[in-house]
Amino acid sequence: MTAPSHTTSYYAASANHKALRAPLDKHISADICVIGAGFTGMSSALHLAEQGFKVVVLEASRIGFGASGRNGGQIVHSYSRDIDFIEKHYGHETGREMGKMAFEGGQIIRRLVDQYHIDCDLKDGGIFAACNSKQLREMEEKKALWEAHGHKQLEMLSAESIRDHIGSSRYTGGLLDNSGGHFHPLNLVLGEAAAFESLGGVIYEDSAVTRVQEGDKAILETAKGSVTANFVIVAGNAYLGDLIPKLEQKAMPCGTQVITTAPLSEAQQKELLPQDNCVEDCNYLLDYYRLSGDGRLIYGGGVTYGAREPDKIESLIVPNMLKTFPQLKGVKVDYAWTGNFLLTLMRLPQFGRIGKNIYYAQGYSGHGITSSHLAGKVLCDAIKGQAERFDIFASLPQYPFPGGRALRIPYTAMGAWYYNLRDKLGI
Repeated sequence: MTAPSHTTSYYAASANHKALRAPLDKHISADICVIGAGFTGMSSALHLAEQGFKVVVLEASRIGFGASGRNGGQIVHSYSRDIDFIEKHYGHETGREMGKMAFEGGQIIRRLVDQYHIDCDLKDGGIFAACNSKQLREMEEKKALWEAHGHKQLEMLSAESIRDHIGSSRYTGGLLDNSGGHFHPLNLVLGEAAAFESLGGVIYEDSAVTRVQEGDKAILETAKGSVTANFVIVAGNAYLGDLIPKLEQKAMPCGTQVITTAPLSEAQQKELLPQDNCVEDCNYLLDYYRLSGDGRLIYGGGVTYGAREPDKIESLIVPNMLKTFPQLKGVKVDYAWTGNFLLTLMRLPQFGRIGKNIYYAQGYSGHGITSSHLAGKVLCDAIKGQAERFDIFASLPQYPFPGGRALRIPYTAMGAWYYNLRDKLGI
């Protein structure tokens, strides 16, 4: 049997730790069993281990195999739908309570990196870049909204001042979040895994869960073993498959594509991103990019609904990169890959319980880096009996996509086309 491997990404090629953990081949018990060794799973496992629980993690492939090891590596606060949307649709109290948590995920990441000395090229500063005057007004509104919820590390950038941060004429201005940042995501989740193991936690790779038996004590079966646990956390997100049919119906996997150039000269790096910030633009189908620790440009974007694997990733992303940075014409692309995130109809995370003791968190809809780390803390607190924050998330409605499996992809793609057209027209 061939050992599972990561996708052929820059992150996998430059990972700090490449050793494979052994698969589960026996019947064991634990206080808590976590399904999935991505950010949600490892944040949950690490927070629980810090509280003294006996925790086992079952990973179908490799630690960080899914979105956690493939994403753009940017600390972007709040949720895919911002606090004003939540307040408008679900009430002032829900908006206020979710606003209190909207900036916590980034703090958790920095705490873990500092406390456990995780080597992941963490750097400060993120920019929302506006492509037209409408988007710039929206960034002014975002600044006011976030500041009203206590987040003050923000600075508006004009068309002139943004050039001090981005060597491109594409933007009309933007919003600088000094508490944003960027990092090597696979090395972060691998560092979190090592921290978890240092506290006595155990991770089994190549150990897909094939069945979950509900009960006072849940039983999770794999091909060669099982775990009996008081509590279960389901953290498979877009890579969960149909293991839990109740969850599969609530969200849709979507793919995003990323490329990484060959290393750039120091002069090129200073020309493109003089302050070494990460950037995402404000389009509905957005581009995002940053410099790696070894001076490459990592550039991502695009969405494939239903998590299809595009035939030619470079042909999708390179034209956008050259639109932003025409000076990179002819630059060599060393890596190209895709990764799946989980989209919900309302673009808000889905937290909940199945029975008394099976918890889940999924569907961050493109804001998974910070939201997943927050989820780990919230799930830990809920299992400890402090479920107030968990219940705020769990109270949000979880609608299925219209049309079922057959029509949810074309319906969603049509909606994306509409919003993409609005972006192009600046309306």
